[in-house]
Amino acid sequence: MLNVKIMDVKFKHSDLKLINPPFESKLADFIIELDYLRKKPLGGTTHPSTFFQLKKIFHTLESIGSARIEGNRTTIAEFIETKIEKKETKDEKIIEIQNMEKALAFIDENIDKTIINRMFVSELHKQVVKNLIKEGSKNPGDFRKENVRITKSNHLPPDMSQVPAYMDELFAFINKENSSKYDLLKTALAHHRFAWIHPFDNGNGRTVRLFTYAMLVKQGFNIHIGRIINPTAIFCNNRDKYYKFLSKADTGMEVDLLSWCEYVLEGLKNEIDKIDKLLDYNYLSKNILLPAIDFSLERKLIIPQEEKILKIVIKKQVIQAGDLKNIFPGKIPAEISRTIRKLKDKNMLMPEKEKSRKYVLHFENNYLLRGIIEMLDKNNFLPVSKDK
Repeated sequence: MLNVKIMDVKFKHSDLKLINPPFESKLADFIIELDYLRKKPLGGTTHPSTFFQLKKIFHTLESIGSARIEGNRTTIAEFIETKIEKKETKDEKIIEIQNMEKALAFIDENIDKTIINRMFVSELHKQVVKNLIKEGSKNPGDFRKENVRITKSNHLPPDMSQVPAYMDELFAFINKENSSKYDLLKTALAHHRFAWIHPFDNGNGRTVRLFTYAMLVKQGFNIHIGRIINPTAIFCNNRDKYYKFLSKADTGMEVDLLSWCEYVLEGLKNEIDKIDKLLDYNYLSKNILLPAIDFSLERKLIIPQEEKILKIVIKKQVIQAGDLKNIFPGKIPAEISRTIRKLKDKNMLMPEKEKSRKYVLHFENNYLLRGIIEMLDKNNFLPVSKDK
C-alpha cells in the first residue's frame, strides 16, 4: 500500500486485545482444525530432499506473490528465468523479490533462537528495502519519521510520535503467554494491527507478510520439520479482497475483526490442505514430477537417455548404479557410474546424503525447473494472479 500526504481523514484509536469467537462459528472450527494440523507429525511418502526442494520453490512463490500485491508486475516465468540464468541484475523489480527470498531464509534460520521484537522486525524491514530506490526506504529498519495515510483507505495511521508505543504494545501482545488455542487468532490480529500502525515509511506490506510468516513458524508450522506454509497465497490470490477485509477490520469493532480473522484462517487452512497433497508421493510423481520430465524432453532441455534415467529415479525416489542396468545392457558398472556423474554435474541428481552412492532427483536447475513450475501451475499450486 502506498503512502501519500495527510488529507482530511482522522485517526481513530482502537484497543488491541484477544477476542473469543463464538464456539459455533466457522472461525472456531478453523482454529481447531489448524491447531490439529500444526501438532500433527509430518507424514507422507515424499522423500525429504524432494520436500525441501519444493519448500524453496514455495518460498520463491511467496516472495513473488508478496511483491505483486504491492504492484510489482514481475511474472513467475520472468523471475524463474533470472534464477536459472543466475545473472546479476539491476532491475529493481527482480531485486525486490530476491530481497523477500533472503528475508524468508533469514526467518527460517533464526526464528528458533530469537523472539519477534523490534530488533527482529527492523532486520526484516532492512532486508525488504535493501538496494531499492522506488520501493526502498529513507530510514531502513527505523520507524517512520513522518505522518502518512494509506491510499484508498479511510484509516489514518497513528501519528509518527505514537508509533514506538503502539509497536511495543504489539510486541507485548504477541509475546504474552496465553493458551495455545489463541495463537492463530493472535497471528491474524497482529497482521492487521501491524498494517494499521504502518510503522515504516515504505515496505510495510512486504514486512507485515514476513512478520506473519515468522509468527506461524514460531507457533509450530515449522518448515524445518513440518509442512510447507505459504501465507501470502491467502492474500495475493485476490488483492482487492485482502484490502477489503483489512479495511473492514480498521473499524476496530469485534465483529469486523472476527471477520478478518476468519478470512485469514480459512485461507491458511485451504493453502495447507492444498500443499499437503505434495507429501503424497503418488500424487506428486504422477501430477508434477513425471509430467515435468516430459515437458523438458519435449523442449529438448534433456535427451531421451536422461529422460529414462530420471523417470527411474522418480519411480524409486532413491537409486544407485545397479538400478540402471536395464537401461545400459552390456555396460560395465564404471560406465554407468560415469553417466550418473554427468547427471550429477548437470545438477539433475544429487547424493541422498553427503558422500553417499545413492542418488535422488534434483530439479533446481535449468533443465527441470521450468517443467516443475509449469506442472505446479497446471495443478493450481501457484498463488499468483492471472498473468503468471
